[in-house]
Amino acid sequence: MHYYQFNIGDYASHTRHLNLLEDLAYRRLLDAYYLQERPLNAGVTSVARQINMRDHETEVKAVLEEFFELTDDGWVSRRADREIEHFQAKKQQASRAGKASAQRRSNARSTDVQPTNNQEPITNVEAKPKQSRGTRLPADWVPAEDQTAFCKTERPDLNPKAVADRFRDFWIAQPGTKGVKLDWDATWRNWVRNEKAGGGTKAVAKPTAVPDWAPKRATSA
Repeated sequence: MHYYQFNIGDYASHTRHLNLLEDLAYRRLLDAYYLQERPLNAGVTSVARQINMRDHETEVKAVLEEFFELTDDGWVSRRADREIEHFQAKKQQASRAGKASAQRRSNARSTDVQPTNNQEPITNVEAKPKQSRGTRLPADWVPAEDQTAFCKTERPDLNPKAVADRFRDFWIAQPGTKGVKLDWDATWRNWVRNEKAGGGTKAVAKPTAVPDWAPKRATSA
């Protein structure tokens, strides 16, 4: 095990009587026990060497005799053994769950329908692109620069702003699907081409001619 739970309060309540070296020895003994997951060697000298406390065998021996039990297999910790058993049980449970999940995935793949030899080959037919949905002209629409340029080039006789105003007012007023178009650029170009000449300008009123028989107004000297 490379990890085990450490309850600070529980540890402190059982180790307050230990001096610094004994406390250090106990912590190192626990780490070694959990890391190798088996009893410590029976010889105190060997255990002290294992935890790098060769010069403190007395402290190591005191901790072993208080917190560990000497058996035929070596020094054992019943509490640590329970933690190790719990860890191994969870590990095995996770392993079984992983194997079961892999088996289910394997079974799902094996039940896929496989083509027989008599099945006609599937041809790669290129799918037709779906037609996009049309939209209505925005209420604040104004022609883009390229649209204005098209109007000036295609119909120099028109006033682009006046044409755009009539184009916007007409299509915004159209109800339902009549006001829906797939390509507003194309609709604009067709509108410009079909616009009546001079439709974008206002006619300037000419002055009325005075008949020869009409009396002429007197002019001031």
